[in-house]
Amino acid sequence: MNVFDILGPVMIGPSSSHTAGAARLGRVTRALLGTEPVQAEIRLHGSFAKTYKGHGTDRALVAGILGMETDDPGLRNALETARERGLEVTFKTVELDGAHPNTAWILLTDAAGDQVSLIGSSIGGGNILVTKLNGMDVYFTGEKETLIVRHQDVPGIIASVTEVAALAGANISNFRLSRKEKGGEAVMTIELDGSFGPDLALAVRHLPHIYSSILLMPVS
Repeated sequence: MNVFDILGPVMIGPSSSHTAGAARLGRVTRALLGTEPVQAEIRLHGSFAKTYKGHGTDRALVAGILGMETDDPGLRNALETARERGLEVTFKTVELDGAHPNTAWILLTDAAGDQVSLIGSSIGGGNILVTKLNGMDVYFTGEKETLIVRHQDVPGIIASVTEVAALAGANISNFRLSRKEKGGEAVMTIELDGSFGPDLALAVRHLPHIYSSILLMPVS
């Protein structure tokens, strides 16, 4: 445990779990879409489903989807801002077997019809745990800088991405690959030792067969 587990992140809202973590889930989903969303379907489980209006979880999730940080004062008016920007948002409550009490399923769609879906939980102190991306099993918390790459499953793609990371001086502490089917969509989650800027994700994004690439920063 560190000081950020005790104090929590700099944020707007009453709860690091229900607001800061929720905003991060929304922001990660937006980044993985890689474009401006026009529709957001959000399904809430457990405690999120019971208290999302009172604790501002709905506003926090939408704020993240709009690209806001956890400490952005605009978080309070995120639902109104979404309507002004033409983002259609719907909320539903669901029961997800075995899920953490603070879990959200987020489906974003852009103007071209491209979509990304994510299931993730807010596990305290603004920390998150993402367990599914586009129906594929993943596992990342964001406790370390994490490179998340959506790509086509083709020969040599892992070598290409890890070579870019090595050239940037990154040491990989954990690597996971999930895919729907051979030759289809896949996702790499690569946890890194050290600190790297957005140029690393940008360099990976320029590789062939890459759909999106983001560098998720730790809460602290």
